[in-house]
This record gives sequence, structure tokens and C-alpha cells, in this order.
Amino acid sequence: METFMTSIYDQDLRQTPANFAPLTPLLYLERAAEVYPGRTAVVHGGGDAAVRHTWAELYRRCRRLAGALAARGIGRGDTVAVMLPNVPAMVEAHFGIPMSGAVLNTLNTRLDPATIAFMLDHGEARVLLVDREFSRVVSQALAQRTRTEPLLVVDVDDPLYDGPGEAVGSMDYEALLAEGDPDFAWRMPDSEWDAIALNYTSGTTGNPKGVVYHHRGAAINAVSNILEWDMPKHSVYLWTLPMFHCNGWCFPWTLAARAGVNVCLRRVDAAAMIALMREHGVTHYCGAPIVQSMLVNAPQALRDTIPPGIRAMVAGAAPPASMIEGMEALGIDLTHVYGLTEVYGPATVCAKDDAWNELDIGRRAELNARQGVRYHLQKAAAVLDPQTMQPVPADGRTMGEIMFQGNICMKGYLKNPQATEAAFAGGWFHSGDLAVMYPDGYIKIKDRSKDIIISGGENISSIEVEDVLYRHPAVLAAAVVARPDERWGETPCAFVELKPDAQITAEDIIAHCKAHLAGYKVPRHIVFGEVPKTSTGKIQKFELRQRAAQSA
Repeated sequence: METFMTSIYDQDLRQTPANFAPLTPLLYLERAAEVYPGRTAVVHGGGDAAVRHTWAELYRRCRRLAGALAARGIGRGDTVAVMLPNVPAMVEAHFGIPMSGAVLNTLNTRLDPATIAFMLDHGEARVLLVDREFSRVVSQALAQRTRTEPLLVVDVDDPLYDGPGEAVGSMDYEALLAEGDPDFAWRMPDSEWDAIALNYTSGTTGNPKGVVYHHRGAAINAVSNILEWDMPKHSVYLWTLPMFHCNGWCFPWTLAARAGVNVCLRRVDAAAMIALMREHGVTHYCGAPIVQSMLVNAPQALRDTIPPGIRAMVAGAAPPASMIEGMEALGIDLTHVYGLTEVYGPATVCAKDDAWNELDIGRRAELNARQGVRYHLQKAAAVLDPQTMQPVPADGRTMGEIMFQGNICMKGYLKNPQATEAAFAGGWFHSGDLAVMYPDGYIKIKDRSKDIIISGGENISSIEVEDVLYRHPAVLAAAVVARPDERWGETPCAFVELKPDAQITAEDIIAHCKAHLAGYKVPRHIVFGEVPKTSTGKIQKFELRQRAAQSA
């Protein structure tokens, strides 16, 4: 073990409350309420029916929530789960729950009852906040729980929701808030290493893993979001990204740091997005490629009403040239980021060089499709050989695995020491994504390790084939997976979702691919239809692999 000599800078210079405090995003809310008490913090809906809270009001509501939880014995190390869409209560949960010392567990609202039951049990939730829209799946999940400890279920009744759903809890959310003190003396974390949130991975095979975030990482990634976007004070942010996904990429905390506006949105569609953009002066939003495609492919009359100057962030897949060109035509500036649940959402950004503006759209799209460089406050993002743990040559060809190191990494997987140890082997977080490093230091994903197609001994990147498919003007979404083949072992199988009213054949798609790819990379099978996606817009390749295997 390395030892250090004591220097003059260690003598009588101690950490005290006067010169050291744990990093936490909770302080961002406190400051926003102190400095900008009358500015709008949350708006939900449009016109006279809109629900609005100022930063002072939001702070009081969060303190009420924290106080009510504390009065019921909820504190440090306890889990409070929420099954909510992007509504004001979801913003409040990101502050009020950790202000009580508890850990926020945002549940994916698209999951089945058995998976929700597993998460409630595995995370040992003591309280569950649930929106009426999800009462049926929650009722079924509660019936499937195996833990016998009591679980307080609280109904959140959104006044703007007019769909089906019955109350399933023992009390209402506003009644819970009424139990709390608006001046409750909320607690700072004992340590910035304390857990602030629990997020479950998608769990495509087996049970999902519980990713634990700490206050330090949440605070740092929230600020990194500001730096990557040069996000100005009082930005107006439209919640198209689910807040249950990596805590909305930490943007609930980012908006507090900027005293911005949270424009809530229960359900994403182009008409609703554009209406809110116009009414509330939206400046920023995030989303998977499918969200951007909704705008690009909206009716022309609707597209013509999009206000200028909006900035969008995209992740989940590299934006194809058609998307970048379409967003430019809409006057929307697109920033490409990359990350995983384990690194708090985005942890690299394809930082744009002004010189790229002089290039043609094809070359610009090629450069913008890269996953880029590390976030400002992340220590390192590298492409390493997983066997030697040494960097691969920066030649744009040699593949390795993307790995991260620094503050924007999870504490680990809840109750899963083996998975945690494997993920952090060699002092780096292993992403599982295969990539190359370019001479300019930018990373580009070639594939997930499980998505590489090996045909006749040759490696085929499914992402490379998908990039070509997206260049076809009739293609809305595309995914390529391996299909078992007696002769070649595997061959590429393409699942293609066409734009409305597009008329095209499998032969047309294959001819298009032959014009841009080596022969062995061209898909042998084309399947038309809607491409299945997760609730966050990611294409469900595991399902497509099963379909391809069954059709072989």
C-alpha cells in the first residue's frame, strides 16, 4: 500500500463544517428558491388549466413531502418508489424524497406487474407513489410481492388526467403533503457517497439489476449537463424524456441549478410537443431518436409552427444523416450524447467543432454520429482492450470496449456484489459497448458485444448496416440482428419500419445496401413492420433476435 509523508499542508488544516460540505443536488433547489422565489419552476398543461408552481412553492412542497415521510419513520437508507409519468409530483419526488434521507426509486411505467413486484421487493420499498393511470398494473404487482413488510401506497391524482384508473392507495398525495411542514428542516446527506437514487436496468434477460446513484454523482452530472449544452439561466425544458429513465438524465437537478422551467408532459406526441414549445417558450428538450423522428416526420403544417432556436439532445442510437438534416430544416440544434444507466445517463458528448459547419451533410452526419468525448466532470472515458486493459490505437479501426472512470459512475449494483465487481474490474466501469477511438480522441461505437454478427468468420457491425438503412428516404426505423444460417453461421437480418405511405420492396432495400456495403454485410432477410421499442425509445434487439432465430 502506498504511504504518504505528512507535509506542511496537512498540519492543522482539517475538514470542518466551515470549509467542507457534501456535494448534493438538493442545494440547487434551496438556492433557486432563495434567489428566484417568484420565477416559474414547474408548469403542467396549457392555457388556464395549467398547473404552475414557483421555485418558492416547489421548495415548500418538497419540504412538506420530506417532513411527511420523516414523520412516518422514513429516513436514511429507506427506499421510496414512484410509478409516475412526467408530472409535477415526479419533479417533487426528486427532491422531497432524498431531503428526508431516503432513496428515490423511479419505476418504469411500461413494465409488467411481475417486474414491478420484483423491484419493489428487491429495493425493499417502504412507500410507493402511484399515478391513477397505472393503478391496474400496480394492483397486480402488489398481489405478486413476496415481502411481508408493510408498504404505504399513496395515490397521485393528476388533475389533467381524464383516463381510466382507480385509486389503489390508502391515502392521497396531497393529504400526505398536508402532514408535512413547509419549513421542515430537511437533512443534508451524511456523506456525498450516500445513495440518492435507485434505477433498475432494462433487464432483457433475467432479473434487472438495481443501479445505485450517490449524491456526488447526481450533483456533478447535473452540472455537466449545463456545461455540455452551455445551458443559460432560466432555460425552459420540455419533459419529453421520461423522468424514470436515469432520473431524466439528471435534468430535474440540472433545472434547479439553472432555476429553469420544468414543462411537464404526460405523453409524447408531435402535436402536444409543438403546442407546449410555442406556449411556454421551450428552449431545450431531450429524447431518443424516435422522439426526434416524431418532429421530423410530423405533417408539414405542424412542422411550420415549431419556434426557432430550440436545442435538442439525442441518445440511444447515433443520429443518421436524414435525422440531422431534418432537424436542421426544423431549426433545431441537435447534440448527440452517449451513456448508460450506470453512468447517470449521458457521460460522453459529441462536442461539435465549428469547422464541421463547412462540411456537407453526409460528412457532418458521420462526425456527429460518434459518441464523442467525456463529459466535463467525468474523469475518463476510454476505449480499452478488455484483456490487457490498455488503450487501443487511436486509428478509427481497432475495436475495444468503452470504459469509464470517475465521479459519474454508480456506487454499484444493489445486493449484487459479483456483478458490481465484474463491472468495475481493473478500476474501470465496463460498458459492454464495443468501439473505436479516432485520432482526434472521439469515440465511436461499433456495436454491443452481443450484437456483433459473425458471418463466415467475418465480424459485421449491426450499427454500420443500420446506418446505411437509415440513409434510405423511406426508412423510419431499422434494426439489424444475427439470423442463424447453416452455411455462414450467422447472416444479417434487417427489421425495417417504413415511413407512412412509403412504397418499397425488400429487393429495393437490399439494392440500397449493396450500393454502400461490402457484399457479406448486406442483409439476406428483410422484415417489414413496426420495430419494437422500450418505453425510452430504444429498439428491443433481444426480441428481434428471438424472431430472427425462430424464422431461420
